[in-house]
Amino acid sequence: MSETVFDCVVVGGGPAGATAAEDLARMGRSVLLLDRAGRIKPCGGAIPPRLIRDFSIPDDLLVARAASARMIAPSQRTVNMPIEGGFVGMVDRDQFDEFLRVRAAQAGAVRAAGTFVEIARDDRGETLVGYHEKNGAGEAVRYVRTRAVIGADGARSQVAKQTIPGAERLKCVFAYHEIIRTPQNDPNFDGRRCDVFYQGSLSPDFYSWIFPHGDTASVGVGSAQKGFSLRGAIRSLRAAEGLSDCETVRTEGAPIPLRPLPRWDDGRNVLLAGDACGVVAPASGEGIYYAMACGRMAADGVDRFLHSGDARMLAQVRKRFLKQHGRTFWILGVMQHFWYRNDKRRERFVAMCDDPDVQHLTWQAYMNKELVRAKPGAHMRIFMKDMGHLMGVSAP
Repeated sequence: MSETVFDCVVVGGGPAGATAAEDLARMGRSVLLLDRAGRIKPCGGAIPPRLIRDFSIPDDLLVARAASARMIAPSQRTVNMPIEGGFVGMVDRDQFDEFLRVRAAQAGAVRAAGTFVEIARDDRGETLVGYHEKNGAGEAVRYVRTRAVIGADGARSQVAKQTIPGAERLKCVFAYHEIIRTPQNDPNFDGRRCDVFYQGSLSPDFYSWIFPHGDTASVGVGSAQKGFSLRGAIRSLRAAEGLSDCETVRTEGAPIPLRPLPRWDDGRNVLLAGDACGVVAPASGEGIYYAMACGRMAADGVDRFLHSGDARMLAQVRKRFLKQHGRTFWILGVMQHFWYRNDKRRERFVAMCDDPDVQHLTWQAYMNKELVRAKPGAHMRIFMKDMGHLMGVSAP
């Protein structure tokens, strides 16, 4: 057992965990960042300008810059949504996540490669984090002492299951994607456009995508419906889009949470962050920005807890996050519940995206991560048009 006592052990080195570890290290806290080496999460890899700005992401991590999104309805009707005066950055998660972990280490965090096993208490009541080094399940468990733990180990978080009542009931969409070589000289493929397919044959309750990544592209799908073949959907999508012959570089699958957990801390010294506590935007499935924002708030909450010894500082993190983003999550959740239910509604949803007011406010909200309030007239027009689509009186 290590005699080193860390201020915090961060379990999971994705965007949430790496951000929390870096921030805590910059605050002067001793941090161990424990990550299961070699794992890459399936992800379209889109990051908005606010993330690039708030978290100082260098240009060389952007493998592509998307200038528009194309929405494809069940009827194959397409709606193009150009981004006015900006772009959405695209990153490869293997490079992006490792950059964040390296930056955390440069700030002073200690990195360890291993698989989390348990949180235990010794006879003095001190907290111990046990893990297998280098993913070696046959090896003896190594324990380190810590004053606090941040569980950022994904949607099926083992930290959460061991410490937060009800965490095992977190509902998820399962995502799967294939990274392929970008097709050459294909007029149908645009390396500056994200394609989003709202078609029940490709996903009965979510959507499928083709996102550009420079020399590669992410072709993915999500669904919570048991028995639905995600691999079959991607096979069909690739065939329909002329991508069947493109080389498959790698494939990845993982659960993505549908909503935040009702509790993120154990009332003692454990706090969740990122997918582990469910901070993925409904409807869009966007998680990178919200994970990093949550990781930053988690680091601040743990620092306050370490300074004061008051565990209520941990509970404040959830309240602060939902105060800032809860309304957006609620609106997107209502959208997903209504518009993704069948192809008739998906058709109307795509038609609604053709509206200039919808496009402007959608991009403003996405790029800046806050609801736009500056144009009440536009909001009223959208409301009236939305009601028309809901009641079926607007043409699809």
